[in-house]
Amino acid sequence: MKHFTYIEDIETWQQEFSFSIHIKVRFSETDMFGHMNNTVPFTYFEEARIEYLKHIGFMQDWVKPEHDTIPVVADLQCDFVKQVFFDETLKVYVKADRVGRSSVDLHYMGLNEEEQVCFTGRGTMVQISKETGKGVPWTEEMKSKLHSEKVVSSPV
Repeated sequence: MKHFTYIEDIETWQQEFSFSIHIKVRFSETDMFGHMNNTVPFTYFEEARIEYLKHIGFMQDWVKPEHDTIPVVADLQCDFVKQVFFDETLKVYVKADRVGRSSVDLHYMGLNEEEQVCFTGRGTMVQISKETGKGVPWTEEMKSKLHSEKVVSSPV
């Protein structure tokens, strides 16, 4: 497998994931050659990220109109390893890697039904104030939840 700048040891990195969702590749997500379009993993990352954030209890507050903070994606990248085709079921994993003052570096991994890595990714998400647009520090409780790797796979 190729080298990724954000992964030191692929085997260790893979074992650190515990939260995942299942996604079936739709026909509309493929190109004329029948394989998944290169923009699609970013949508899968979003879906996995939202389910992960719901699971650890963040989204419930962020979506309330009266809540002061919201999450924004600051950067996002994807590395392609193996082609993916229409009607395949993928298991898309997400985990918090590095937690900053108001940011978190999230890592992603997509596995096919044979448990082969098809794509990996990473991205920085920042909690910002709706009013000022500036970063808002994580609370200690939020940091604890982001550091926790004891989450269970989502049934989604």
